[in-house]
Amino acid sequence: MYQKGLKDVVAVHTHIASVDGEIGELRYRGVKVDELVTTRTFEEVANFLWSGEQSKNEGNSLNKYRELPNHVNVIIDLLPKGVSLMDAMRTAISSYAHEDFKEKTIEEQAVILTAALPIIVARHYRNQQALPIVESRDDLSHTANYLWMLNGEVPSDVQVEALETYLKLTMEHGLNASTFAARVTISTESDLTSAVTSALGTMKGPLHGGAPSGVISLLNEMKDPSMIRTIIENKMENGEKIMGFGHRIYKTEDPRSILLREKCLSLQGKDPWLDIATIAEKEIIDLLAKHKPGRKLYTNVEYYAAAIMRSIDMPAELFTPTFSVARMVGWTAHAIEQTRDNTIFRPQSIYVGELK
Repeated sequence: MYQKGLKDVVAVHTHIASVDGEIGELRYRGVKVDELVTTRTFEEVANFLWSGEQSKNEGNSLNKYRELPNHVNVIIDLLPKGVSLMDAMRTAISSYAHEDFKEKTIEEQAVILTAALPIIVARHYRNQQALPIVESRDDLSHTANYLWMLNGEVPSDVQVEALETYLKLTMEHGLNASTFAARVTISTESDLTSAVTSALGTMKGPLHGGAPSGVISLLNEMKDPSMIRTIIENKMENGEKIMGFGHRIYKTEDPRSILLREKCLSLQGKDPWLDIATIAEKEIIDLLAKHKPGRKLYTNVEYYAAAIMRSIDMPAELFTPTFSVARMVGWTAHAIEQTRDNTIFRPQSIYVGELK
């Protein structure tokens, strides 16, 4: 049977996550994601995805690996400023493929790479901006330390809370393109660094990890709440797509967007961009229902992700790298699972060319 792009073909049995697009439900290891996101830290959710164990205070498992090996720092510092962040991340992660690293268990390697990725992003980003390197701080959480190293300023609680909610919600989302790439690579009995670099190369593609720049542009246009309805109606009349609405999997509300909305609402009055996003969403949903009845166009995770990124002044070039900082957990969890019950992926192709 031929299925272009392997759409809807089941290739994996997994214990890591389930995505139900019909009812709008995302679970990590059988637990609804909202239960985890509202009660657990990034470190704790990551440990749960790796091990299946719900335990508190897992912060130290990431903190102790924040210092990059010297050769990784040297490689990052030698990269031309014009090398994109995604390419720099892939190159730096590849450089972990040395004997000392390979002697560690794959579980420990997963923790090391997850701790390292935000440090790699921040170092190359500051090199690109010709800014001095900011050293990590052990007294900050994974999310707070990432913002600290990017900006050189201790982030506010509002910034950390908003970004951490996004990171926890995007750690894992089933057999998406980058996760599939990681599992294909590790299925050949290659190593974890190769699997992660495969995933990063896949995430770089605009059809998968592309930055939600369209949503940012929309929010910028709607910065005056009194103009929201007029702007959206004009776009609809001109046949323009309303960015941040609709999802190829979810036929109802994306559970991640619901949780991000709730977080934005809980922070209402503390950041103007989060306020605009929540006000605008209601207007847009109302207009979509009126102008496109029956289409079931709900807010997707990209909409509120863009609002959160905009609220913490994160430049567009950091969106996909930040998405990758979160998804590293899912990639490595899937790679670990693949090694425990491995069969190499080997789908068939059908020749459709001429016979000569």
